[in-house]
Amino acid sequence: MTALQGLRVLVVENDEMSAALLQMQLVQAGAVVVGLAETVAQSLRLLQDTSPDVALLDYRLARNETSEPVAAALATRGVPFVLATGMTADQLPASMRGGVLLVKPYLSADLSRALVRAVGRSSARA
Repeated sequence: MTALQGLRVLVVENDEMSAALLQMQLVQAGAVVVGLAETVAQSLRLLQDTSPDVALLDYRLARNETSEPVAAALATRGVPFVLATGMTADQLPASMRGGVLLVKPYLSADLSRALVRAVGRSSARA
């Protein structure tokens, strides 16, 4: 059993190949991917329909969108998130700093650790 066993993860990533690779990595680590979204609208629908334990967000999405509205909706619902981006913390808007930052490129082990940190940080606040 891994630290991600049974963890319900929403993946918000606009690149189809990256999303497929993330899904494969997460499933291999024991997580359950409750949905893949490439836009804000898809993300918000999936968030409402699936009740994830944690979300993995890419900052820049399709159609020149960012995941800021998704992060706000997650915060409202008390769902922690990991922000996977090539940007540094000081380049991000303040609204995105509530998540665990995972700087691209990263390894599968880094992804797992970031998700565990996000969930653990959320549990510590409860």
